[in-house]
Order: sequence, then C-alpha cells, then structure tokens
Amino acid sequence: MSVFTIIGAGMMGSAMSFPLRDNGHEVRIVGTPLDREIVERLKKDDCHANMKRTLPPGIRYFQIEDLPAAMEGTDFFIGGVSSFGVEWFADYILPRLPEKAVVLSITKGLRETEEGIPETFPEYLTRRDKTRSISFNAVGGPCTSYELADRRHTCVTFCGKEFETLRTLRNCLATDYYHISCSTDIRGVETAVAMKNVFAAAVSTAIGANEMIVGLGGQEKYNPQAALFGESVRETGRLLKLMGGDPDAIMLAAGDLYVTVFGGRTRKLGILLGRGKSYAQAKEVLAGVTLESVAIAKAMSDSLRKLAAQGKADLADYPLLLTLDAVIHHGAKLEIPWEKFILDRP
Repeated sequence: MSVFTIIGAGMMGSAMSFPLRDNGHEVRIVGTPLDREIVERLKKDDCHANMKRTLPPGIRYFQIEDLPAAMEGTDFFIGGVSSFGVEWFADYILPRLPEKAVVLSITKGLRETEEGIPETFPEYLTRRDKTRSISFNAVGGPCTSYELADRRHTCVTFCGKEFETLRTLRNCLATDYYHISCSTDIRGVETAVAMKNVFAAAVSTAIGANEMIVGLGGQEKYNPQAALFGESVRETGRLLKLMGGDPDAIMLAAGDLYVTVFGGRTRKLGILLGRGKSYAQAKEVLAGVTLESVAIAKAMSDSLRKLAAQGKADLADYPLLLTLDAVIHHGAKLEIPWEKFILDRP
C-alpha cells in the first residue's frame, strides 16, 4: 500500500480519500491557510463541515505549518486546491516537494500566459518546476465531491505526460465505483473540463429566465436549456481544436457540463444572471462562494481576442462564451445571441 498526502482540505480533495482508503492506502490531509476550521473539525470527529460527510477512518490531518511532517514518507501527492489556489500551490508547495514527486491535481481551470496563450495548470506547474522533474497529472471528468463520497458510479480521466505513471495512479485509486481512464492528452482533457464551468453558467441562465416567467418552483422548460447546452458543446469542441486537444475529450466536457448544470455554485450564478441580475448583484448574493467560472471565462476570452488579432482564431465562433464574458467582466446586460447559434450546412 502507498502513502498519499492531499494538499488542501476542500471538498473534492477530501473526497479523494474515499477511494484511497477503500483501497487500503494511508491518507494524510493538509489544510491550506484557508482550511483551518475544516481541519480542526476533522481532527475531532472526521466530519467535513462543508461537504457534510464523515470521511473514512484512519486519516491523519495536518495544518499547513505541519506540512513537513505530513510529507515525510509520502509516495504520491494530490493537489486539492481550487483554481484560485494554484498560484499559492506553485509559490508555497512546489518548492517543498521532493525531487521527482508525483502529483495528481483535482484543480480544473485554465490560465492565460503573458503571450496571451491559454495554458493548462499541469503545463503551468511544469513550467514553474525547472529543476526537479516533478510529474504533474490531473483528474478530469464529471464528478461531484458529494457523490464520490457517497461512492456513486463515477467515470473520470487521469491525464499526464507519462502513461505508466497514470496507470500506477489508476491502480491506486480505481474501485468498483470510481472508474478511471488514462490519457496523455493534457490539453484536451483540461480544456474540456475547465470550460464546463463557464458554460454551465450559460446554460443555467435559461433556468433563471424561466423562473422570471413561471415563478420559483414552477414548471421548467427545457428547450432553451438544451439549445444552450448544444451551443456550449459546439464552442468547447472548437476550443479543443484550437488548443490541439483530442476531439474525443468532448465527451468529458459534455458529461461534466451535464452534472454541473444540475447542481453546484456555477448553476447558482447562471440562474441569478438569468433572472436579470447584474454580475455585481449576483456576486453579492453569492458572497463567499468560489466562482471558478469567472476566472476561466476571462482567461479564455482574453486569450481568444489576442489570438484573433493574430489571425489564429475567429471570435464569431464563440458567441455564447463572449456573451457571458461581456456580462461578467464588462457590465453588459444578458442577451442570449440566439441567431448567432444558427449554422447552415448546404
């Protein structure tokens, strides 16, 4: 059996303890500076206050200042921070990792390089690690922390540069409910699962718009949601091509988009925007909620504009993405560009 140290006591990072402990591995969870209360509660009774689940017995919990003790004898690391914590992970954790460490990250997102090119987090961390040959891998696919903790059937993909490393990680984590594919298509997998956050907000605007007509709790209407879902998948497919990813990664995008529309923080944002609230008003309602979709929408939209200026992208291919970006970052009123979704194929 192996020793896994999870950096970050958030919900998804903590949920990874379930397949690990079910397979008999030793698990240590280290909280970030923002996780102090979560870790203190876990130390008392294994209860995760945010996820409202009891974690498996036998896990050891550490505050961030006890990181050296937690890392001692670790075979594999799991990066359990949100996209907003990646810079902290690179600045604080990365220099402390041992040479040739193997990291599996649950973080979904994209960032923009200084040149305006979209970059996946494994690529970013590899670029930041210049001397120690650390192996950065990531998890992609439709998975909520609650349902993984409840041991519901879940299909994900582990991506990274070394296929054998991915297979080793799969052997450690695969269970009769946690089903894992392996892929060296980092850009395809990471682009697919990052964009689902943005487009889940876009699809959910139709839910909010319908509530304005039928009232809260009224009968849902699915044609608008389905149309936005379809356009989201199409634009993600175009982004996959732009990023040089495998077209098959669209399956991960569609699956992850589906599960995110049905629940989660991004759904709440989209519903509020669909009800006619500005992003500033929605942000007030969702105070304290981490909205990764906002950062991803900005990074990808800004990159697209720079690539379009270089003749490498066509902004007309991304009407829904740019509409959402205009609402979130430029104060525009939400107006879904339905006519721009029409595509004739003579």
